[in-house]
Amino acid sequence: MVYEGAVEQLPDDGVLIEQAREGDITAYGHLVARYQDTAFRIAYLITRSPTDAEDAAQAGFLKAYAALHRFHVGAPFRPWLLRIVANEARNRSRHERRQARLIPRIGGSEPRHRTERSAEEVVLTDETHRLLAGALWRLRYEERLAIFTRYFLDLSEAEAAVVLGCPAGTVKSRLSRGLEHLRADFQWEPDA
Repeated sequence: MVYEGAVEQLPDDGVLIEQAREGDITAYGHLVARYQDTAFRIAYLITRSPTDAEDAAQAGFLKAYAALHRFHVGAPFRPWLLRIVANEARNRSRHERRQARLIPRIGGSEPRHRTERSAEEVVLTDETHRLLAGALWRLRYEERLAIFTRYFLDLSEAEAAVVLGCPAGTVKSRLSRGLEHLRADFQWEPDA
């Protein structure tokens, strides 16, 4: 029973998955709502097109729903879902081969608290983002995806391995090489 003013707590992924397996579309809708932003971001990082990313995320959610019976109970849902979305985005990217000229909004959503910044701070921040985006897009595809999944989506190396469909050691080596290239190109060091 939900009382007026009370915040409804959604069940964890495992409960929602079981309910969705039993035909509860609303439960799956909660999973979609929970992961739609992350799914869009991984798809966008691969396709570099907002339209293609939206289509890939949507198709990925549909494919994941159809494959729920193959999901291993107890395994983390997010990496499993993101792997499906990433595969769908790769397929779309291979077929479309669009070269978007927009620099992605790296790191996701807008800051929650805006503070007044001087014009100089705005210019320096914009220039830094532009240089970082350029350095990231010059990386090899595999290195770029490893960095995006690990640092911008904040996945663990094990989760990134599931999403990228490779062993955790491969993710670790791609991260190492990619960060080395970024350091040389941009003198950038992520927060650990």
